[in-house]
Amino acid sequence: MTGDDILQLFAFLLPAVVTGVVAFYFFRLHTRNEEGRRRYLLHKENQKEALPIRLQAYERMALFLERISIPSLVVRVAPKSADKSEYENLLIRNIENEFDHNLSQQIYMTDECWNVIKAAKNATIQAIRKAGMSTSDTAEKLREDILNDTMDKASPSATALAFVKKEIGELW
Repeated sequence: MTGDDILQLFAFLLPAVVTGVVAFYFFRLHTRNEEGRRRYLLHKENQKEALPIRLQAYERMALFLERISIPSLVVRVAPKSADKSEYENLLIRNIENEFDHNLSQQIYMTDECWNVIKAAKNATIQAIRKAGMSTSDTAEKLREDILNDTMDKASPSATALAFVKKEIGELW
């Protein structure tokens, strides 16, 4: 092979190599776009199916927050005896049972929202315990003390419920 033959071979190969590189680049670009489109469609389909489940979880947590709001809780859970500490424990046990019943809902909401709900639950229990340290000697008197202590303050569950509503608004 002479130098002219090599040059001529290179002249024939160069367009084929350039065409091959360009074809490879466009094929790879097309494959990536198709993969992205498929991912988007799959994500869109999953969102369509997951949204009702997420909304149901938020609904259940809104119901939980309403049920543990102190006025609602004290009216719904009546003392079984005159013993003050027994009534305090009954209220706290009721809150814990409600919370345990809804534990699985946390997977459908943001960590921040779940933490706000837990904080509301703990603040409600703390308010009940604080009222339990009062000088009241009967369950009925404790019931009154709990209501009086929380009458002037914003309820922890109302604050959490406002946060839940805000987060649901962001889903749209």
